[in-house]
Amino acid sequence: MSQSEPVRVSIMGKEYQIACPPEERADLFASASLIDERMRELRDGGRVVGAERIAVMVALNLAHELLECQQQQKAGGDSAGSSARLVALADRIEQSLGSSR
Repeated sequence: MSQSEPVRVSIMGKEYQIACPPEERADLFASASLIDERMRELRDGGRVVGAERIAVMVALNLAHELLECQQQQKAGGDSAGSSARLVALADRIEQSLGSSR
């Protein structure tokens, strides 16, 4: 396993330094970009105020989406639908990364 190195990510205009192995950097940047996008969407919607509350709501929404995917897999649900959601999510992450560079 490689040694972690500090990496800076920006979420809603604030920088965070996070220890991350070099081979996981792309995933870290993609995750930070997704969180930043979701937090900005929620903030811009005007229904939730305060960075901490926005962060909690985004975390709850992402956890809910993850649990839905896990439940569909366990139940042998619509794997094509799950795959489509994952592909759409990956596309959104790629678009966010492309626009932030």
